[in-house]
Amino acid sequence: MDEAARSDRIQAGAATPATLRAGSIPPHRNTKPWKKDSPGAPRRNEALRAIKRFGRAIWRKWSGSHRRSRVETKMNCMKLLGQKLMARDFDRQTAELQVRTAILNRFTALGIPVTQPVG
Repeated sequence: MDEAARSDRIQAGAATPATLRAGSIPPHRNTKPWKKDSPGAPRRNEALRAIKRFGRAIWRKWSGSHRRSRVETKMNCMKLLGQKLMARDFDRQTAELQVRTAILNRFTALGIPVTQPVG
């Protein structure tokens, strides 16, 4: 990345409000701003203003909402493999979680299409 492009990225990051970069749960599409004295209202209302001004897709990139959503989905998949750990020993519990993670990674690899150029 050349120096000018790097400088533009740094300036764009500095222009993004820190409350949006910190990440938060995306509000519903038809939501209304909260009263200023309610807890969490400034951050939520700031997110609403940003979504209205820049669009939901850009806000999701700034806030990291997409990444949070993907992590929540993977954690749900982990829970589907079993709510509890069967092993009592810590080392065996670690191994059990590693096996579950390997299973999820394999399922993910099987679901990714292999594309080849035509022609």
